[in-house]
Amino acid sequence: MPEAHGSGITVIGAGIIGICCALELAASGKSVRVIDRDGPAEGASSGNAGVISPWSCVPQSLPGQWKNIPGWTLSKEGPVALRWAYLPHLFPWLVRFLASAQASRIGGIADAILALNRDCPELYRGLLHGTDHEDLVRDSSYIHVFRDVRHADPELPQWALRRERGVPLEFVSGDQVREIEPALSPHYQAAVLIGQQARSVNPARLGQVLAQKARSQGVVFTRALVRELNLDVSGTFNIRTDQGMFSSPRTVVASGAWSARLLKPLGVRIPLESERGYHTVFASPGVTLNNSVLDGDGKFAASSMEMGLRCAGMAEFAGLDAGPDYRRAKVIAHLAQRMLPDLNAADTSEWMGSRPSTPDSLPCIGPVPGQAGLFAAFGHGHLGLTQAPMTGRLTAAMVCDQPSPINITPYRLDRF
Repeated sequence: MPEAHGSGITVIGAGIIGICCALELAASGKSVRVIDRDGPAEGASSGNAGVISPWSCVPQSLPGQWKNIPGWTLSKEGPVALRWAYLPHLFPWLVRFLASAQASRIGGIADAILALNRDCPELYRGLLHGTDHEDLVRDSSYIHVFRDVRHADPELPQWALRRERGVPLEFVSGDQVREIEPALSPHYQAAVLIGQQARSVNPARLGQVLAQKARSQGVVFTRALVRELNLDVSGTFNIRTDQGMFSSPRTVVASGAWSARLLKPLGVRIPLESERGYHTVFASPGVTLNNSVLDGDGKFAASSMEMGLRCAGMAEFAGLDAGPDYRRAKVIAHLAQRMLPDLNAADTSEWMGSRPSTPDSLPCIGPVPGQAGLFAAFGHGHLGLTQAPMTGRLTAAMVCDQPSPINITPYRLDRF
């Protein structure tokens, strides 16, 4: 077996969360190694819709939403897909998901989501400063479009939650939104514009640029599959990989949807689910969107990027190990053509990735209970790209025993 390699701090996971953690730790003067089976930002961080949403604050589970789940899962074009053989494994998580929609909990969850998101565009610009790639993050609105005007009712819970927290909302007609986005179908009757947002025109390249900046600050990226994590008698974590053993007195688990599996042998059980998402990219779309646009009915987002027009969405529950079902991506492609009537669909590519989703829509950030020197930074669900910069700052503060920039209590693992 190769000789063990020591490192001051090891981050397990080279997605956008792990990259931002490594950058902030390096900025604090720490020696950092990042270990992942893939290269930087090659997993779920590469295939998202590119939305950077400082005003997102609505949990995935809302009061009364359970009534929609059967229809969503049974419809061939529904936004939720379930492989029924997986239901017994999903059921405990689903019970917690529905329980998190209690009216008494929603406000606190919304506040905690917003606290992680609020400064993300400025934080990204700070991280990108000096890279010559600052244009990877651009100002944008986030436009939610609807065929049924009732879905844009300001009194609905999702809009009331935002309005109560000062989110800049503008409720407009379909004709008004087509003045902003002329490519949209005339069948959209209403829209909600969320201002002061941002978007990435290439999420994978954003992660890779930041990883290169981390390398310039001394961070070492190692491609290796982590098989086991354990604490030895000296208080050092041994990280067994297919490329040998690594040791680290302080370790950050930022392995996305695989994080709970890595922690389980240590006796740490986290209700983390793989919420699989798909995208279709139209390489020569023939139309351009000026902002990120969410189809409120199909629950997918569309954005013009460097590689074409990307449409991303769906929530498929099938576990970590099941193969992709690209019928989901074809549904997105079909819905995208309804959204954008002039879309050229001749040249497309498809992708699937696993979102790490907790039942209460909040990530796990903080010390791992009972494991001194082990820290969590995973479970960001649909908001990993948005929440990565603040998660990096929080993680660096914890590992370096510094004051936290925001209250970390809502994200602690012991809430479960």
